[in-house]
Amino acid sequence: MEIEGKLIMDLPEEGGTSKAGNVWRKKQWVIETFGQFPRKVIFYVFGDRINNFNLELGKSYKISVDAESREFNGRWYTDLRAFAYTEMGDPMGAAPAQPAAPAAAPQSSPFGTPQMQAPADPFAAGSDTDDLPF
Repeated sequence: MEIEGKLIMDLPEEGGTSKAGNVWRKKQWVIETFGQFPRKVIFYVFGDRINNFNLELGKSYKISVDAESREFNGRWYTDLRAFAYTEMGDPMGAAPAQPAAPAAAPQSSPFGTPQMQAPADPFAAGSDTDDLPF
C-alpha cells in the first residue's frame, strides 16, 4: 500500500530493551495526504531501517507501507509500518505563477476624462447567459 502526502511531523525516536534482552528502536512520522479532504496518517519504521529514512518536514513523499491490525482487550489497533519511500515533486503539477497581462487603458472622452463602459446585462432579453429553467 502507498500513501502520498506532505510530511508534517517528525516524532522523537523511541527505544528500549525487550524482555529477551534485545535492543529495539522505533521512529514515527505524520504525513498529510493530498486531495479535497486531507487526512493525517502516522507511520513508523522499526530497527536499523531508521537509518535509511532521511525524511524532511514540508517535503512531499510517497510512502510504501504494510498495514496490520491487532486486537487488544476488545479494541482493534492498526499499524502502518513503512519499508520504502520516494520523494515527490509538486503534487498538483502546478506551473510557476505567471504575471497577469496589464489591463487595457480606458478610452479617453473628448473632454479628457476616461470613458468607462457599462458591463453587459446578462439578463437582457435574448441573452445566451440566461440559464433559468423558466
